[in-house]
Amino acid sequence: MFSYIKKLQYPINIKKCDPKAANIIISQYGGPDGELGASLRYLSQRYSMPIPELKGLLTDIGREAPKMRHFRG
Repeated sequence: MFSYIKKLQYPINIKKCDPKAANIIISQYGGPDGELGASLRYLSQRYSMPIPELKGLLTDIGREAPKMRHFRG
């Protein structure tokens, strides 16, 4: 059994712009190991999931993965 609570682990408060960091983050979205590919894999796996709760979990992960992934800098 598991408990799934949908909330951010750390609050986000952006105080200044950083174009260099923004460029690194944007580059993480593309490519075979990028965020878009991972998100689409989660969303496609949900269609073969027989358990409704886990189907919802895969949907949430697929929709939120691009927003929550940490970049390697």
